[in-house]
Amino acid sequence: VRELFETFLVNDPDYGAQVSVYRHGVNVLNLVGGAGITGGSVTGVYSCSKGMGALVMALLVQQGQLDLDALVTTYWPEFTGGGKETLLVRQLLSHQAGLVGIPEGFAPEDYNDSPAVAARLAAATPLWRPGSAFGYHALTMGVFMEELCLRITGQRLQDIYEEQIRRPSGALMFLGLPEEEEHRFRAVPVSSGGLQGFIDPYSVAGIAGNIIAGNLLELPNSRSIRAAGSASGAGVGSADGLARVYAAASTGLEGSAPLLTAETIAAMTVEQSWGWDRVFASLSAFSVVFMSSFQGRDFGSQLAFGHDGANASLGYADPAYGISFGYVPSRPEEGGTPGRAMRLSAAVRASLLKAGL
Repeated sequence: VRELFETFLVNDPDYGAQVSVYRHGVNVLNLVGGAGITGGSVTGVYSCSKGMGALVMALLVQQGQLDLDALVTTYWPEFTGGGKETLLVRQLLSHQAGLVGIPEGFAPEDYNDSPAVAARLAAATPLWRPGSAFGYHALTMGVFMEELCLRITGQRLQDIYEEQIRRPSGALMFLGLPEEEEHRFRAVPVSSGGLQGFIDPYSVAGIAGNIIAGNLLELPNSRSIRAAGSASGAGVGSADGLARVYAAASTGLEGSAPLLTAETIAAMTVEQSWGWDRVFASLSAFSVVFMSSFQGRDFGSQLAFGHDGANASLGYADPAYGISFGYVPSRPEEGGTPGRAMRLSAAVRASLLKAGL
């Protein structure tokens, strides 16, 4: 794995990244390379944030507070109209709602007020009949999780994540970067070149990407947005932070008990959506919030669960190998996670198999 990582550094002088792997709760690999990046640096990890939100949902399921087979209206009575009232929680949380956004879009700062965005989505007309298809809810999935969490517990999802997951694990993976940790933050270098090719802002893909609001790769570079920590994509962390959180959840850290039981992991990670994604216009697969691994996006075994980010960051747990993995590049990578992150992930698993572990 180290040799592969070093070839990336040699072949691209602008390349920099962190890689971290835990096995059975023990850190077995930490790689850092590139200018201006250290093991303690944190940066935007975009939709890897959804994986952190999903772990909070898993805790609510485990504690008997959230029933995946209940109607969404059980917890969120205003979520009606256009067929939304028939939607189950597991369908909402596996990208089947048809509420990828609204045609007029949201300002980036709107995501700092999740209840207000949730109210607008509850009143919106879905872009397809809920439950009849699925498509990646890039900027609304976090809102769904946050609203359910708030209505069930009276607490913000970010606060539960901090109190029950991040702080006990000591992971540098934040949904809301505190002021005292700002010294760790490294801004995401974002190209000013704009979109490659035209995306109609009023198409399904355009609405899902909130194209009308501009370049969303800038989100974590705003102090107010990374401080609020939207679970849709404003999380800030390191590769070790991602891997450490998934280790705490799936295997436990350094001999401690895992946060999630095997039964909870099975309930959250059974595949819910597979096939043609209405937004990506390509094959995709999701369990409850988490991305599922499949050929073409095979970041792990068929038991792996996690999430990637728009800059090609990746975090996951893989019970088949007893590992958790984190990858965070210093700058967005063209092509996303099917590139270096997937190759490094494959190298980790190949190394384990070669060693007979």
